[in-house]
Amino acid sequence: MKTVCYKYCNKETEQLGSKKIVRKVSIKNGKGYKSVTKYHKGKKTGSSKKQIHKSHIESIKNRKFVPGLFLDCKCK
Repeated sequence: MKTVCYKYCNKETEQLGSKKIVRKVSIKNGKGYKSVTKYHKGKKTGSSKKQIHKSHIESIKNRKFVPGLFLDCKCK
């Protein structure tokens, strides 16, 4: 039985003046993580990392948009 190894990695950066928000998604061997990191004047102010739900991983594999993927990643 053959198993297909699936790897996916994406990084999105949003710059708002001196504030920066970085959103990352990485999937490797059926497990996926999402993270949000916030910076202010070049210094990291907070970050959050969580696992991605299995149904969201399947949607990403099928190249479908997942609305609200980062809503539960709140930086404290």
